[in-house]
Amino acid sequence: MCGSADVAAKARETAAGSGGEARARRADSAAGVRGAEVGAASLSPAALDVPAQPLVAHIDRAEALRYLGYTGQDMDAELAARIERVVARCERELIPRGLARVFAVTGAAPVRLAGTALALPGEDVAAHLFGAVAVAVLCCTLGPASEQRLRARAATDPLDAVVYDAACSAYVEAAADALEEAVRAKATAAGFVLGGRFSPGYGDLPLEVQPAFLAALDAPRRLGVSCAPSCMLVPSKSVTAVAGVFEASAPAGEKRPACQVCRQRAGCALRARGLTCDRAR
Repeated sequence: MCGSADVAAKARETAAGSGGEARARRADSAAGVRGAEVGAASLSPAALDVPAQPLVAHIDRAEALRYLGYTGQDMDAELAARIERVVARCERELIPRGLARVFAVTGAAPVRLAGTALALPGEDVAAHLFGAVAVAVLCCTLGPASEQRLRARAATDPLDAVVYDAACSAYVEAAADALEEAVRAKATAAGFVLGGRFSPGYGDLPLEVQPAFLAALDAPRRLGVSCAPSCMLVPSKSVTAVAGVFEASAPAGEKRPACQVCRQRAGCALRARGLTCDRAR
């Protein structure tokens, strides 16, 4: 039986020979799905699901400072202590929750997931998930309490509110990491590899997929996460993402999408300092 790499190679040769790089790219996507079916038969996607539950996560202080725009400038002891108090309070007051469901891949261009109305348009996410036998759909949130706490602080102490907002942003990212690792542990135990996560708004995956994301997870009921008309998540301190499940012999996607697919690339303050999201941590 041919592996997914063999299927893709044969499809590329046929498409290229019959004329056209665009056809070759489309054949690559289709071959990735057909090749993935080779490994999908041995995987029960639902076995990798993570039910809605609290997540154990801790705020990376350096990450919180990065959200505050800190670039290494001098900070007096009083301000550092104040920031630490607010960050620690955020950890005490809020409980991140998340869930993940894993679906078989049923189509490419756009990537489609079995049993859902979720379609993932765009070449960037297709490349990220190429060869995946299944796709994990993830959502985590700090819940409505985060919005309430932020509003209360904004009304009484604007400086604390700014720090609390940065701490919440770092906290929900840490929660997303924890949820991703929970799925990865299940995938590893089953003999598969989980790639890195890819969120709506990265590259050419539009925010307009958010409603279908949430519906696939039943997130409004299970987590209390909904979508505004602008396709922004509510509560705002929430994260959605997909990650590919690959055969152990197949190359998994990048841990994080590269700068080349980021919509914020042109005006990125990190890139201006010679850093990227991961290297800044």
